[in-house]
Amino acid sequence: MQEPVSSEPTEPEPEATRRDADVVESSRANRGWWDRNADEYQTEHGTFLGDDRFVWGPEGLDEVEAELLGPPEDLEGRDVLEIGAGAAQCSRWLAAQGARPVALDISHRQLQHALRIGGTVPLVCADAGALPFADASFDLACSAYGALPFVADPRLVLREVHRVLRPGGRLVFSVTHPIRWAFPDEPGPEGLTVSASYFDRTPYVEQDEEGRAVYVEHHRTLGDRVRDVVSSGFRLVDLVEPEWPSWNTSEWGGWSPLRGALLPGTAIFVCVRD
Repeated sequence: MQEPVSSEPTEPEPEATRRDADVVESSRANRGWWDRNADEYQTEHGTFLGDDRFVWGPEGLDEVEAELLGPPEDLEGRDVLEIGAGAAQCSRWLAAQGARPVALDISHRQLQHALRIGGTVPLVCADAGALPFADASFDLACSAYGALPFVADPRLVLREVHRVLRPGGRLVFSVTHPIRWAFPDEPGPEGLTVSASYFDRTPYVEQDEEGRAVYVEHHRTLGDRVRDVVSSGFRLVDLVEPEWPSWNTSEWGGWSPLRGALLPGTAIFVCVRD
């Protein structure tokens, strides 16, 4: 039996390339991408992330065990800003510890999923490079793969976070481990062979037929990330590279047990505002 042919036009697949993309183009492209793909993202990864769990990356490192923001009992009464919060799963966990989190994301649709899940965490739709908060508003800031991999100049975000943190405040953020940029983004054996220069900082861009970026991701080397942190006024106190645990048999894009046993997939920066 012949399948019916859909009369609805299909969107052409974007072209993947490496080219420059500035702050404005990156922000516009990624706001649109996350709005369009939030539903699929939450459907695919929602179970792994949970509704009120704080996971730092695809390896499954949980803040309950890592305590990168400090012991859970010390979070009570703390004002916390989550950047790139998505559906605010991490913020819900923070609220359960007695903290006062605010969940910020550039994507309105991602925050609609936060409303769908529920809870009392305040939600803010804004660009991380221009935080709508007064100076010294927060004790802690965190970001699990939020904002920083997608911005053209991460120092804009880091300086904004430095501004809204109180002296002694802590920022912890996770990003794709920089070494991954030298390898294809594939979970199988093809993802184990170097295919590009680690030192090529040209952004990864997906663009439409007219050359407009619809998704942008930016590469910084490990040294770049450290210099970004320090030049923005922070002191780096730890750099965590989670190992892939034996219990985690799932694949997430280019992350997999095969690659995780051989290559770091996530880098977590623990910083203090003196």
